[in-house]
Amino acid sequence: MDVIQVQEDDFNVQHEYDLLAEQNTDDGAVVMFVGRVRDFNANESVVQLELQHYPGMAEKCLTDIANKARQQWPINRIRIIHRVGKLGASDQIVFVGTTSAHRKSAFEAAEFIMDYLKTDAPFWKKEQSETGESRWVEAQQKDIDQKQRWK
Repeated sequence: MDVIQVQEDDFNVQHEYDLLAEQNTDDGAVVMFVGRVRDFNANESVVQLELQHYPGMAEKCLTDIANKARQQWPINRIRIIHRVGKLGASDQIVFVGTTSAHRKSAFEAAEFIMDYLKTDAPFWKKEQSETGESRWVEAQQKDIDQKQRWK
């Protein structure tokens, strides 16, 4: 049971956990990751992050990433929520939740999903600094290197 959502609204982590665990007696592991907006990047302050996406394409890409994870690990449930719009420092950006009978599969699948999401998902990020300057954020080499370990 996969749930993929791209939305402007914030999400409630407890609610997402409850949905992963609800009527799920098969899985002994529930792993969750929440990504948040940092107040700095590349040694500069960040006061706002604007996330844009291509509707339809983003959801399809996230679904494809979830399917790839499911092919590699015995995952029962996957939930991916990615926010778009204007976000401030410490706002939640992304939620990834996985469940499996055993923790290793749930941890690895969640990490795999995040590594692919950081490099392959069609989201465009623009940071605004305290001075009002803005810049587009590109995938970093460290994120590309992280993804390569799954190949």
